[in-house]
Amino acid sequence: MSFFPSNSQIQTQNADSRFQATVLVGAPSFPDAIAWSDENLIAVASGHLVTILNPAALPFGPRGLITIKNSQPFPIGVVDRQEPCVRSISWSPVGLAPNAGCLLAVCTTQGFVKLYRSPYCDFCAEWIEVANVSAKLYDYLQSINFGEAWASSSKQQDVNEHEIEPEIDYDPVKQKSSNKIVRASKSKVKPAKEIPENSTLPLITADQYASRTAMLSTLAVAWSPMLHSLSKTCSVPQDGLSMSLLAVGGKSGKVSVWRIPIPECYSVDQSRVPETVALIGILQAHNSWITAIGWALLDSDSSNPKVLLATASTDGSVRIWLGNNEKLLKSSEPSDTSFSLLQEVASDAAPVFVLSVIVPTKSPDKIHLAAGKGSGSFELWICNISSQNFDKIGTYDAHGQTVTGLAWAFDGQSLYSCSQDNVVRCWILSGSSLCEVPIPSNTPRLRNSTDLPEEFVSCFGLAVSPGNLVIAWVRNTDVEQLNPMYEARTQKAIVEFFWTGGQQVDVSPNNSLHFDIEAIPGFSEELVYWESNFLWSLKQYEMQDKPLVVWDIVTALLAFNHSKPEYVEEVLIKWLSISYLGSQTGIPAETVLLNVSRSCSIVTSRQLHLLNIICRRVILSEMKGDEINSKLLNLKGVHGAEKEKRSLWINLLLNSEKELRERLVGFTFSALLSQMPTSAPNSPPGKWFPVGFAQMEQWIELNHDHVHGQLKVLASEVGKRDRRFKSSKCTSAETCSYCLASVPFESPDVAICSGKGHKLVRCSISMEICPTTPTWFCTCCHRRASKPAPATLFATPGLPFNFKSLAASPLLDTSLKPLCPFCGILLQRLQPDFLLSASPT
Repeated sequence: MSFFPSNSQIQTQNADSRFQATVLVGAPSFPDAIAWSDENLIAVASGHLVTILNPAALPFGPRGLITIKNSQPFPIGVVDRQEPCVRSISWSPVGLAPNAGCLLAVCTTQGFVKLYRSPYCDFCAEWIEVANVSAKLYDYLQSINFGEAWASSSKQQDVNEHEIEPEIDYDPVKQKSSNKIVRASKSKVKPAKEIPENSTLPLITADQYASRTAMLSTLAVAWSPMLHSLSKTCSVPQDGLSMSLLAVGGKSGKVSVWRIPIPECYSVDQSRVPETVALIGILQAHNSWITAIGWALLDSDSSNPKVLLATASTDGSVRIWLGNNEKLLKSSEPSDTSFSLLQEVASDAAPVFVLSVIVPTKSPDKIHLAAGKGSGSFELWICNISSQNFDKIGTYDAHGQTVTGLAWAFDGQSLYSCSQDNVVRCWILSGSSLCEVPIPSNTPRLRNSTDLPEEFVSCFGLAVSPGNLVIAWVRNTDVEQLNPMYEARTQKAIVEFFWTGGQQVDVSPNNSLHFDIEAIPGFSEELVYWESNFLWSLKQYEMQDKPLVVWDIVTALLAFNHSKPEYVEEVLIKWLSISYLGSQTGIPAETVLLNVSRSCSIVTSRQLHLLNIICRRVILSEMKGDEINSKLLNLKGVHGAEKEKRSLWINLLLNSEKELRERLVGFTFSALLSQMPTSAPNSPPGKWFPVGFAQMEQWIELNHDHVHGQLKVLASEVGKRDRRFKSSKCTSAETCSYCLASVPFESPDVAICSGKGHKLVRCSISMEICPTTPTWFCTCCHRRASKPAPATLFATPGLPFNFKSLAASPLLDTSLKPLCPFCGILLQRLQPDFLLSASPT
């Protein structure tokens, strides 16, 4: 199948169709130059820089940077070192960074792979290096002598006479005068007599040098999804049992696999290096350069999910490997048997440069695999792992130059492709056929991008937002068309953002969320597609294992709300009817809001979190978080039916948060009762001990007529237990951090001291007064927390809920996650507005 782009397709989209854009000072040079993280940050590989963007703060908001500096080569020979440039980037899953965010793996043209985390101190934009994977790989290869077998003992002895443990940080001039290998381009060997007696470098041959260089020259990196090893007594992953794998491919055709577990504990004010970056496998995946890597996790069997690794090479081959979960999660030594080959899928010798892999939710035993080639075509495969069927859907000659980006969206039903020929295309997969469709026009307006160039020469990658409603791609500008005095220096490339919510895609299994155009009279056909995609995107976040990052949903709803508020209400009421009431019949909005408000006690905590975000960020977006928390809600200027409806939304939010607070208190009391009197309050790092129950008892007393009956029973049982068990930290007497005056308990969110009236913030998890040191902060509800809460709190099933059943679960053994108990989003350090921070909502 062939496609010939028109002039309009070459330009792809103009400034009228994108809703925002931002400029870069460096130009990408390699495929897949842009990546979107699970915490809503965007990384762009642009020359010797990696630029970190917050899409919510564009086009001119703060950004982070990783500056790639010239690194000293490993001591295996003398080579001409080129200027460093970023070749490959990949975000880890949420939870691997010391602040519970994502780590960024960066691979450079010099063959180095390093891991970075966001800054942990104020007034810093440069990201922090936390691990040098290449150095660890070199140490391992050196320990096994690079896997080389010596032909004779005499040759071994001759080499050992000159071989001393080399230092990584060495003098290149000294190396040049002491190594048998001179510059690679000359391929000559110096006589042994010219080697100084004090040489600290190994004596190697040209073949050894070429082999070692290939082993250490990395080209591609990719993180796996989070892997969990569940204990027999707890269904929630425990410390040391949740991890991700980093695959690093190189010129040797080998892929090294590294295991990085979640940290023992998280912090907002410290930079902890990952405790363990362990090499667990080296796979000879291909016979030529590894150019692209992809991961997939088949969890059709929740008790034994399968890890799949896809690798691509310059020889045109693509191979799918099945991981041995037990070895990957528990092995302590590198193994070449961690993966077994399932299938090789390839049809020609054109090199493959990009891969995109997805496991559709509706088909958890299948993977959709797209492979982009240097010839401008891409291949599409659907692989059924359980039946071992690997069906090739087709080869699509979609582009005139190298395919530089492929990204799946809407659960594997939509595929986006881009190329160095500056063309971006959209494809819809229906059954076993793929057809091209136009990229949706821009419907909701946000802001106009001004003073940005409109002439581009190439596209070097694209990425889809977590909610799948936005696509971003990066394109290099045509320098010849720019003003050489200033534009050509500062506008080397541009990241553009486009809405995809209006895409016509049947993304719902069994058509359960599909609506005919007649279902919403008065709205255009594209708005019907928006509604269907809104509902699908909101629905996917009901899954507990998906991080709550709904920036694109909230942003689109806010944009629509300015021009079509009745449309936003229609979408949200239908969402509440389907997800919370189990019906999609035409129930009046007021009835839906009242019924959902009364049903808060029987829905999951994740559903309540999602509901709270929509209430705060969409319906009540003009109100400040502190106003809502203190119930100082001002409806001035709102009258009649609109005021009544707004009051219903406010009441829904307050009831939802009250239900979540009761669950938090009940969870804490249950954990306390399960540990009396054997446990001690001095729990090790990363373990949780219930605190704040003195404040919680007072909160129950203040709300005695409105709290759940089970909660009163638990509070009574706690009161009967040995009071000596309570630590001094958990007493009801609190003092002001500034004047040491007593602080009475009057509110679970704020406190006023009895001395000079200082306003203090209470921890959203323990209700205790927060310390003056940096604390966790929720960007949605603006609450703070001094310590994270256990993961069990956020993984509870649907209700009605029996608090006492928690007493039998190993609560102390569950990992702590810095998630907001009222919004469910990742907590972070409160940053000044001019510094980069993630915006999940």
